[in-house]
Amino acid sequence: MRPRSHTGGRHELGQNFLTHRPTLQRITTLTAATEGAILEIGAGDGALTRHLARLGRDLRAIDIDARRVDRLRAHVDGASIHHADALHEPLNRPVIVGNIPFHLTTPLLRRLLDADGWQHSILLTQWEVARKRAGVGGATMMTAQAGPWYTFRLHDRVPARHFRPMPAVDGGILSIERRTAPLIPRRDRRRFDRFVAAVFRNRGNGIRQILRGAGHQPTTVDRALGEAGIARSALPRDLSPEQWARLWQRLDEGVRRKGGE
Repeated sequence: MRPRSHTGGRHELGQNFLTHRPTLQRITTLTAATEGAILEIGAGDGALTRHLARLGRDLRAIDIDARRVDRLRAHVDGASIHHADALHEPLNRPVIVGNIPFHLTTPLLRRLLDADGWQHSILLTQWEVARKRAGVGGATMMTAQAGPWYTFRLHDRVPARHFRPMPAVDGGILSIERRTAPLIPRRDRRRFDRFVAAVFRNRGNGIRQILRGAGHQPTTVDRALGEAGIARSALPRDLSPEQWARLWQRLDEGVRRKGGE
């Protein structure tokens, strides 16, 4: 028999249900500031679904637990509720909202940042993940790779005691918005991703040394850093999305010019 918590959450599905009304209202208020149809990931026991339904918008709520889906269909009005897996559900609604299963945070975020069909996302994730994605304390490689196309914002911290069953870590509300004017054309995203990954993985005492170690010419590196407003001693985590975009564009121009000679 599959293990279940005393509240009915199934551990293998990562079910930690949010019970804190102010946090439920906070997520709903952030969602209300957006426009368009909503997809709720991980409806669970419907606590957030009921709040979102009161917005009076087209709401599709999904959950991987078929038993809970059946119960929600019988007790929640104003939402279309479906048995579905967030790792396979099309992310093609303008607004994505959800209390994300903590153990699926990284694959779900990767799916989300690769999808084209949404504009705003409001997610409840682990606190440390929310902090890192918002660039608090420095950008991660994933955040730097996504920065030219998305903006990240950290909202409230949600103590573990506000979930049932109680997880081992706190949660955090993270909002992601697609930029209306990308810093880099979408067609260049894969090449930019490879560039950022190479910079993060190379060693060096500062960005200048890292880039030189990656094979870029010293004069090209110095010119690109100057034009992007980046200190030679800066580390990859210190760069803003705008600086990453300008740096890549300047170095990419140099590589293409050299290749054309």
